[in-house]
Amino acid sequence: MRTCSGQFRHCGENQRNDRLQWFELKISVCVLLKKQSHLHLGCPGEIMAAHQSTEWRTVCEKFRLAQELSEIESRKDPENNPFRSKYKARDLLKEIHCSLVKIHIEEEEEGEDDNEADGGSMQIAEGEPGNECGKTCTGDSPAGLRAARLAVLQYYLGVNHIETEELSAGEQHLMNCMKLIDKCTTTRENVSLFIQARNQLGILWAGRDEIEKAQGFLEIAESMYLLYMKEDGQPPLDLQDYFVSEGEELSQQEKIRRFEMAYTHTLYYLAQVYKNLEQYERSGQYCHSTLQRQLEYKQFVPLEWAINAATLSQYYITKTRYMEARHCLAAASVIATLAGEIPSEAAAKESDAECEKREELLQKRAEIARCWIKYCLNLMQDAKKLLEDNIGELDLDRQEELKRARQNEEEEKEKGRKSAILFGSSDTFDSICSLEEKISSMLPLDFEEARSIFLVGQSYVAQAKEYFAMDGHVTDHIEILQDHSALFKVLAFFEQDLERRCKMHKRRVDLLEPICKDLNAQYYLLICRQLQFELAESYYEMMDLKLAVADKQDQPDVHTIKKFNNLCSSSMKYYQMFLDSIRSPEGKFPEKLEDEVLRPALVAKFRVARLQSKLISNNLATQLENLNHSLESYSFIVQYCEENPEAKKAVETELELSNEMVSLLPLKINRIRSNMASCN
Repeated sequence: MRTCSGQFRHCGENQRNDRLQWFELKISVCVLLKKQSHLHLGCPGEIMAAHQSTEWRTVCEKFRLAQELSEIESRKDPENNPFRSKYKARDLLKEIHCSLVKIHIEEEEEGEDDNEADGGSMQIAEGEPGNECGKTCTGDSPAGLRAARLAVLQYYLGVNHIETEELSAGEQHLMNCMKLIDKCTTTRENVSLFIQARNQLGILWAGRDEIEKAQGFLEIAESMYLLYMKEDGQPPLDLQDYFVSEGEELSQQEKIRRFEMAYTHTLYYLAQVYKNLEQYERSGQYCHSTLQRQLEYKQFVPLEWAINAATLSQYYITKTRYMEARHCLAAASVIATLAGEIPSEAAAKESDAECEKREELLQKRAEIARCWIKYCLNLMQDAKKLLEDNIGELDLDRQEELKRARQNEEEEKEKGRKSAILFGSSDTFDSICSLEEKISSMLPLDFEEARSIFLVGQSYVAQAKEYFAMDGHVTDHIEILQDHSALFKVLAFFEQDLERRCKMHKRRVDLLEPICKDLNAQYYLLICRQLQFELAESYYEMMDLKLAVADKQDQPDVHTIKKFNNLCSSSMKYYQMFLDSIRSPEGKFPEKLEDEVLRPALVAKFRVARLQSKLISNNLATQLENLNHSLESYSFIVQYCEENPEAKKAVETELELSNEMVSLLPLKINRIRSNMASCN
């Protein structure tokens, strides 16, 4: 035993001396290289140079296969075994982990001798730039790279478990990944892993409705990216760089693309987080940045990007930021065309793939068209709010004032804001700008400006209806018709000619009345109520306009009176249909109205009362009957508000007028009765 022991000790001393000489030479070469080319000591290519053996090539091949199984083969898995490829990939990743542990033990033994030779040069030196609080090694040191390699495996194991719906195990692997890399300073060797691990944890916690926890992970990822780009900015290593054989490394361009894609994901997830936290302004900003970056780095699916941009436009509309909304919609329309031409009906019948493509393209483009309709409608409605007086008519003085103020202000404002929000690349920018030029983003101040916006909106109505037809898309089709009606309504506000205004409201009736008659209230009660109220309102507007025209005449003729009475009757009919829809199955009107129908129901009662008092008749008995019905309706409003005081706020103006009419109508009724008595 002594002999053997002595031989081994002697052998070990000789080997140790040889190894020391080799390490001294290696350190000299590395120091020289570092001085000459500023290479990071111990980058993956160097650190694995000693392992370009069959064993290491096997590790790299297993990693490649695991990626292929997860990303490609998993799409072909059968429904009864949907995670088959994911499980195979997991087994390969575990095998790689065992191989790495063995390799790392050898590296650590070599590293100990290496550190002895250079006096521990791999540790963080006091006061050096990489010295972060609590870090035990630099990210580009052999120890840091060993930790990163293991962390990459933990990351992929974590993602694998999450994708197979094993969330707790996935979280554990991701936290193991974090623990490994948190020991090291952030460098270009591990910054991408830092960000992607936090992205995944952010998604995980958001899925559990732990939004603030998700926010913490994602905001750190964002800060890491910004700090890295400020202090270094060089293309960092990608996660796959740790498991490639020599000569198979990713190009610098591909490294940049993948790193930027990881940060784009960070911004996208933060946008969702801020939305859930009801920080809508920040959410909108992050959505916009995400869309910009997706275009810049060509990381987008055209239809998906277009729908997201169109959706973002609706947020800008709520903030009355119409220039941004228009830009989003123009970009959405242009990018959607990159998905290709819509297959013909004949082609769709011959191929399931073509049929599916046709359906998707038609649907998405129709959805974008609906967003354009909302843009046009809201732009006109906001202008109306700005221009109307206290009785809802166009304020001409206000109109002139706004026109004078707008001349130069809006142009300068647009130039300043536009530079910060532009979408598009060199091949789409001109198309986006060209589409924007077809419609204004400024509030219309007169009929011609309003009409130009109306016509654009109307063209998108036709486009949207092509897909959202009544047959198969009842609710969507009716909503589009309601928007079309609303476009006519707001356009009528800008029109000064009373007869033309009346015709615009008649167009609303023509759009909605056929649908209202055919729709089954049993299945579409809410929609029926909406249509009944809007039709009643349209006829009411026409009645008021005809009354204004009649007031300008000395004596209205029989035709005018008949037309006027028909409008009153039609309006009352639809208001009464609306009120009847609120009744119980037994036909009883509710003693207390629900909040969602409180104001509409009382307004309907008020307008029925007014309409009944406006009916023209030479017959005193008919006049008396109409006024009694009118008084009854006014009295209902007064009595309801007395019994339900909380309702007063909902109909303050209508209640005030109803109280007046309850006092005045009995006098008028008595006069008619007196006239009738004297005639008899």
